[in-house]
Amino acid sequence: MKSIGWRASYKRSQRMGDVLAWLVLSVLGISFAVPFLWMVATSFKSMSEVYTFPPTIIPRVFHWENYVQAWQALPFGTFFLNNAIVSLASTAGAIVTCSMAGYSFARLRYPGRDRIFLAYLGTIMIPFPVLMIPLFIVMRNLGLVDKLPGVFLPAMFSAWGTFLMRQFILTLPRELEEAARVDGASFYAIFWRIILPLIKPVTATLGIFTFLSSWNQFLWPLIIINSIDNKTLPLGLTMFQSQQLGRTPWDLIMASATFSIIPILIVFVLGQKYYVRGIALTGIKG
Repeated sequence: MKSIGWRASYKRSQRMGDVLAWLVLSVLGISFAVPFLWMVATSFKSMSEVYTFPPTIIPRVFHWENYVQAWQALPFGTFFLNNAIVSLASTAGAIVTCSMAGYSFARLRYPGRDRIFLAYLGTIMIPFPVLMIPLFIVMRNLGLVDKLPGVFLPAMFSAWGTFLMRQFILTLPRELEEAARVDGASFYAIFWRIILPLIKPVTATLGIFTFLSSWNQFLWPLIIINSIDNKTLPLGLTMFQSQQLGRTPWDLIMASATFSIIPILIVFVLGQKYYVRGIALTGIKG
């Protein structure tokens, strides 16, 4: 009888925990969705309705022409292309460098390997404002100021991405590499033919995070880019405010922000399966 009562009490507490978790997650989901829904709703409002008080949630009249006006007001085609180049180059570079560095720290043996890894990992704690001036000096000496490579080159190297790759590679069985080494495969052949196919989930995770970060990057492009032809999308959105002498055209800004997140949504939807799998499988070994 005691065991039956204990099981019933356990099931009740488990159901209460599930309900509490569902409520907490629902509140968090709504709080994250409200700004997005407000942005989309504002993109369809007129200028006068944007500044009405109390504010309206649903537009009285949907102004679809806001998207056309926002696209034609600035060279968003150029901004989109620049942002795509920066994001794709940053993502591809980070995947290549972090996977190779992660494989080196996880599998290769050389003096000072662990100390080098800890020192590299410690750079995560350095805030970006501290690095801005030295990084700008390096880019200036390389002749990359006001050029797109000056934007995406620093993002191609990530201590966090290297840590992610290393931890995942440590969970892979060594027997596969030893068998390939017995057959005469070199370290490069083992990496390209065995390791890379096995780390697709964590590669997708790193790729999604890097793409999202690069797509929304604002501070570093603001420092390194001067000309309009090389501006990225976040910099282009700020040009709306400089063009208006009176009130800020939030209807056009929100319309621009709405179609600027479409690539992010596409990347997340396409890579969601690998993203979730990478989070679930990434170990903390070592």
